[in-house]
Amino acid sequence: MTNAFETFGDVRDETKLIQGRTGPWEIILGLEIHAQVASNAKLFSGAAVGFGAGPNEQVALVDAAMPGMLPVINKHCVEQAVRTGLGLNAQINLKSHFDRKNYFYPDLPQGYQISQYKDPIVGEGEIIVERDDGTTFIVRIERLHLEQDAGKLIHDLAPNATYVDLNRAGTALMEIVSKPDMRSSEEAAAYVKKLRTILVYLGTCDGDMEKGNLRADVNVSVRKPGDPLGTRCEIKNVNSYRYIQQAIEYEARRQIEILEDGGSIAQETRLFDPTKMETRSMRSKEEANDYRYFPDPDLRPLELDSAWVKAIQDSLPELPDAKKARLQSQYGLSAYDAGVLIIESARADFFETAAKGRDAKLVSNWITNELLGFLAKQGVEIEASPIPASDIAELVKLIEDGVVSSKIAKQVFEHMTAGEGSPAAIVEKHGLVQVTDTGAIEAVVDKLIAANPGQAAAVKEKPQAIGWFVGQVMREMAGKANPAAVNEILKAKLGL
Repeated sequence: MTNAFETFGDVRDETKLIQGRTGPWEIILGLEIHAQVASNAKLFSGAAVGFGAGPNEQVALVDAAMPGMLPVINKHCVEQAVRTGLGLNAQINLKSHFDRKNYFYPDLPQGYQISQYKDPIVGEGEIIVERDDGTTFIVRIERLHLEQDAGKLIHDLAPNATYVDLNRAGTALMEIVSKPDMRSSEEAAAYVKKLRTILVYLGTCDGDMEKGNLRADVNVSVRKPGDPLGTRCEIKNVNSYRYIQQAIEYEARRQIEILEDGGSIAQETRLFDPTKMETRSMRSKEEANDYRYFPDPDLRPLELDSAWVKAIQDSLPELPDAKKARLQSQYGLSAYDAGVLIIESARADFFETAAKGRDAKLVSNWITNELLGFLAKQGVEIEASPIPASDIAELVKLIEDGVVSSKIAKQVFEHMTAGEGSPAAIVEKHGLVQVTDTGAIEAVVDKLIAANPGQAAAVKEKPQAIGWFVGQVMREMAGKANPAAVNEILKAKLGL
């Protein structure tokens, strides 16, 4: 893999330090993300790409390295790489070429991988990443290059044999290499989340980490603050945010303990074992010269037309950062609320449909709290929500018009999740209309004040104690009383 630590420069002041026996240590992190290109065919053959096919059902003669079979570049995969580079604010190289990366691949029959080394299709870029506390940092992109994936070895079908499934062999991958700009496991996870969101918005990768369509090689080293870079170890093929964080935390501690005991770090490739929550050695880390790169003689240099790149640029969708800024300015949402909504483009689209002509903040709250919570329990994505955006808009309108209170609205929503129909129909069916008749409210208030003279006197001494009366009125009226009217009447009756 490309050395993610070849160039380095501190780009910010915020640094999370780990305390060791000999003082504080700094973690230095760079990631190599392998993102499967969203394409119906492989990078150099017409074989289908898809999850769930039977073993070796999606293999062309090129993928199987049959004699005389030559690779042919898939233009769509090239376009997807350019599209991704543009989405990462990166330099698009109008001329690049493919190389052969040589070492023994038992699951890639040709015995080498077609990749890009010195001249990748995409050069340097950067993305802005947000931490959990709302602060941001920049991760610089070193490069993005296209390469073919290997197949899969299956070891558990026979005690004395290994089987090979070549369905993935030749599938197009984008390897996105960051510079070592991350300083904590939390920042690394946040970076992967942001990158995944961008790729999904662009439509260049589906981001499915469970299927291995997005996975990370994590480069970890430690140093005393201000010291030169330490020796790095690469943790291969980590495919969840949680595992990325756990692998980094363990590996950093492992390296610190070795160094504090007077040892040295061996540059190597390691694997993360999620059951034991530890990394273990896989092999010594290869350098570029170990792979004996040379230009692939079967593929001409890739030359792109600038007008074609410009057309791709013009076709890009609104990306997460731009969408977040627009939701804040157009709808008056907070940075947090907008950030939750733009995690998925479908979620943001749902919000905008529901927010037309409605209180946007109220719509946002109902989507992010009630609806997303319900969908998470059902294991359903918002695209397949059984509650349409129009019903959320209708529910909010009922609140705005004073037909139901916020408390009653939650009861209405429960009926909506049971598939009982539109909010208005549910309100009518279950008699959930908010009581705004001041006479009815006054009668309940008078009764409660008469029955609780001591409490009424206490409220005059301590006005915030009025909340007790508000709760009692709402209980007496089954939660249907208009809260604003209840407060107004109580204040008048109690002389506040």
